[in-house]
Amino acid sequence: MSTHPPHEKSRRHVLSGGLAAVVATLILPHPSLAITKGTSIRALGYDGDALAAASRGALWRVSSSNDIQHLPLERSITKIASHPETPGTLFAAVDPVGLIRSRDGGRTWADASAGLPATRVTALTQAALEPDMLYAALADDGLWRSQDAGESWEFVMDRPYLNGAEREVLTLVSVGNPTGMGGIWLYAGTDAGLTRVPDCFCRWQDVTAGDAMDALAAGKTPPPAKPLPEGQPVRHLALSPKASERLYAGLESGLWTSTDAGVNWTRAAAGKIDALAVDPVDPQHLAAVRNSILCVSRDGGMTFEPLNILQGDQT
Repeated sequence: MSTHPPHEKSRRHVLSGGLAAVVATLILPHPSLAITKGTSIRALGYDGDALAAASRGALWRVSSSNDIQHLPLERSITKIASHPETPGTLFAAVDPVGLIRSRDGGRTWADASAGLPATRVTALTQAALEPDMLYAALADDGLWRSQDAGESWEFVMDRPYLNGAEREVLTLVSVGNPTGMGGIWLYAGTDAGLTRVPDCFCRWQDVTAGDAMDALAAGKTPPPAKPLPEGQPVRHLALSPKASERLYAGLESGLWTSTDAGVNWTRAAAGKIDALAVDPVDPQHLAAVRNSILCVSRDGGMTFEPLNILQGDQT
């Protein structure tokens, strides 16, 4: 597979080189009774029914019965991606640059960045309908795709152009809804709001009712009645494949929910969201770092409670 776009992208010539410096790391499990006070969770994801919570230099696995494992890491994880059809397989972006893959639930890791430019991964997600397809957004660059579980990569799209400037993609989610142009949607959060692109990668566009062809035929579609608030970066997006119409967005103003695939939004709960993940089986069950506290909701974000495995609040 080629790791270059089919037509010239000048930015490729500036951001060259690979991320092969990430070395496979052996992780030995150390069972722990609790995530202790002072642990700052940076990223969340689900591996089957287990919650994966990443802090600096560690990954915590929390089972459905609240048993917990502490897995030390040599690199600090900033993003986690997983697919419900491949339990045990996790992908993670790490500081300062790099992408790694685990086949055993986070106990051991190997490099998954061959062919990517040596720059920071700002967002990461797996395709909703393709367990081996992965998308990564890179700082000052654009969107890359792997169709073989991180063995090779190809450039597919520049960064979205919103409000007069190119914007970094801060979060990605693959939405298993038809676009009307073939394929499904990829939604992106930026510091200028929400946008999306069909996975044919023709162009970034606003989130509107109906499919992409409807929007093109209409010329200009009316704005949603209840959009996300303007002026707030959209840093976290999440959904369960069991309910692709139900999206969650984490903003500084709180947790926002949409039941129509991101057209209209309602704030479910106040409090700054610093990480977010949705149970792949239960769309109403989510985990979040809310006001710096790792907590869970069983009612779609209307109410939250701290995980009872915690020893005190997080900072």
